[in-house]
Amino acid sequence: LRGRVLPVRLLSQVLFRVITFALNAFTLRYLSRELIGVVNVRLTLLYSTVVFLAREAFRRACLSGSTKRNWTKTINLLWLTVPLGVFWSVVLGLVWLYLLEVPDPSVVPHYQTGVVAFGLSAITELLGEPFWVLAQVHLFVRLKVIAESLSVVSKCILTVTLVILYPQWGLYIFSLAQLLYVSVLVMCYVIYFVMFLGSPEATKKSFPVTRVKALLPNFVEDETFVNWKEARLTWSFFKQSFLKQILTEGERYVMTFLNVLNFGDQGVYDIVNNLGSLVARFIFLPIEESFYVFFAKVLERGKTVKDQKQDDVAMAANVLELLLKLVLLIGLTITVFGYAYSQLALDIYGGSMLSSGTGPDLLRCYSLYVLFLAVNGVTECFTFALMCKEEVDRYNFVMLALSSIFLCISYFLTHWYGSVGFILANCFNMGIRIAHSIQYIHDYFKESAHRPLTGLLPSPVLLLVYIISAVITAFSEVLFCCDKGWMARLIHISTGALCFAATLVTMFCTETKLIHFVRSQFLSRYLKKGT
Repeated sequence: LRGRVLPVRLLSQVLFRVITFALNAFTLRYLSRELIGVVNVRLTLLYSTVVFLAREAFRRACLSGSTKRNWTKTINLLWLTVPLGVFWSVVLGLVWLYLLEVPDPSVVPHYQTGVVAFGLSAITELLGEPFWVLAQVHLFVRLKVIAESLSVVSKCILTVTLVILYPQWGLYIFSLAQLLYVSVLVMCYVIYFVMFLGSPEATKKSFPVTRVKALLPNFVEDETFVNWKEARLTWSFFKQSFLKQILTEGERYVMTFLNVLNFGDQGVYDIVNNLGSLVARFIFLPIEESFYVFFAKVLERGKTVKDQKQDDVAMAANVLELLLKLVLLIGLTITVFGYAYSQLALDIYGGSMLSSGTGPDLLRCYSLYVLFLAVNGVTECFTFALMCKEEVDRYNFVMLALSSIFLCISYFLTHWYGSVGFILANCFNMGIRIAHSIQYIHDYFKESAHRPLTGLLPSPVLLLVYIISAVITAFSEVLFCCDKGWMARLIHISTGALCFAATLVTMFCTETKLIHFVRSQFLSRYLKKGT
């Protein structure tokens, strides 16, 4: 069941990002980048902060443990997220209205309405929390996918319609779309459970809740309102979640509270960040999740290399070496060709508003950051699969310190280099994490004959081809891109295609072991699915 849950969850996340990406491409033609920045950074941060602080700890506490429990007390506990959400919405709403910089009404109209609407949408979403937890605990995967898909599609349709018909509405458009999104999301869960409870299917599954009324807060005589064990666990998780939220959304908090970027630059940064993160979601995340399971099964956690079965060690080392080589070459390809084609991609995607400002430099830096993401994903994948509990605890402490340093570095680099500073800070942070994981892998295999870290060394011939391709495409960009007409653009694209083809041919000739690995591990899997 877990194997089914992860791909479906990943699919829903990718779907959301793809639709958001396409929606941004469309709305950029009609709206200012300042408006996009206020919505995607300032108001979305308000919404996500309220929702996270109000429910994250409750979710983690109530999702742990078995399905056999006193569900009345668990549901009562989950309903406490609503008053907590009201509290955070009011407090943070006042901060957003009176303490933070207010956008120019002539550029971003109806800001106050947007703050109220996004705070209200957070409270509305919390009304569905008991239903969501019940569905999650009992693995109602299809319900989750349908609910999220319908809500995202509804939001997109309304946004596009209003942007075309009433672009002067400004934040009214996104406020209405956000309220529709959470309303559809909650109603999907409510309607499903109204129809499901009391049905023959629910009886057959021995579902612990039998009536819709049982999903509301209930007082039971001579019993406590909530399970105090779950309540104490919630408080423990809350203290962790508060810090986690600050670190997770660190960039947005720096942008919002320290005014290091104007709203227009925030909008461009968010769009480029979404564009770059699609690569990580589509390519690297599935690889990391699949091979984390592989390493965890092949090697035993907490044991030294001498105490493992040597055949398993050899297999794990070989796979790790080839995985590192694979993601390194993907990352190098994106870095090399991303540099010369960032401006063209942004011009096609968002027009001159993106391609004429800081957008191209941002995407070029993000192309380099993708290389760091690629290597870090695989090295941490192996490291987390092998670390014992004490090592994981130590690593979490290191990560906490690194995240704090990252926020400080982000502030200073952004002051010096603008929005590019955020990506440079991310590269620094990811580089430290890679160094830590490489040190762990080196120490793990040093008492064996295997050296999987050689996967980080591409063949000299292929490296030379990458350098030549980078030089040729960079000159091509200067000569043909991007204000010399479509014929010049086609020449630039053709130049890149030839260099890319030369890179692939060289890769096939010099990395034969890797090509065989890709064919056996990935292509054969998809061919089996298709037959």
